[in-house]
Amino acid sequence: MFEKGLLAGKRILVTGGGSGLGAAMGRRFVELGAELIICGRRLDMLETTAARLRSELGGKVGVIGCDIRDGAAVDAMMDEVWRVAPLDVLVNNAAATFIAQTEHLSPRAADAILAPTLHGTMYCTLAAGKRWIDGKHAGVVLSILSTSTITGRAFTVPSAMAKSAVLAMTRSLAVEWGPKGVRTVAIAPGAFPTPGASGQLRPEGRDQSWAHRNPLGRTGEHDELANLASFLVSDQAGYINGEMVVQDGGGHLRSSGAEDLLQWTDAQWQKQREGRPKG
Repeated sequence: MFEKGLLAGKRILVTGGGSGLGAAMGRRFVELGAELIICGRRLDMLETTAARLRSELGGKVGVIGCDIRDGAAVDAMMDEVWRVAPLDVLVNNAAATFIAQTEHLSPRAADAILAPTLHGTMYCTLAAGKRWIDGKHAGVVLSILSTSTITGRAFTVPSAMAKSAVLAMTRSLAVEWGPKGVRTVAIAPGAFPTPGASGQLRPEGRDQSWAHRNPLGRTGEHDELANLASFLVSDQAGYINGEMVVQDGGGHLRSSGAEDLLQWTDAQWQKQREGRPKG
């Protein structure tokens, strides 16, 4: 679909790039000629993913361990990146979520979602943007959001709030930073199952026929999202700014994706709370 050198010469940082959709996007970026840097908290996972990409694709892939919830750590990471050369693209992919009855969320549980999804995304965006603007270097920020920014979503309220705030950031910075050579864009994926997300969002007991009710009758393929992301960060999308592209097969036109949880019993919710990872 794309020319092999579509992203040649681009240095791209993907947060949460060691697994799931982050790893899928990173793979496609390397295939299209980019230099990739992946960051996250689990250095072992990052190293494994980077080694696999280098072995299979022969591209340049670097890793940086960073907890994006820590603004100082993000700043140090960007310093490390810029010591080699300026970044060209930031992909805000790292996020956290789980299903919960909102009235039972503790401040700590809510913060566990808001910290990486909202604060971490903001820290990374501001750190990259400052350096781009100071250095008069063009840049692109791609944020992976959610259709909850359109529909809202019961039982994942902190995530819906955080993603909606990042959409507001995307639109606001498009106006403020566009004249300085920085584009901001976003993708709102529908269901693109990954082991991590499925474990948190679709535990045992949820409706298992949900995918078939999508207008296209299926979930998304990781390559489909990776291809869209590659286009949006490329120069071919240079006139797209401040926009969120929905990629969900039309699912948000039919459902927010949480209606089945309205039928859950107190016992099901109790089991879900007990099984949720702590910390």
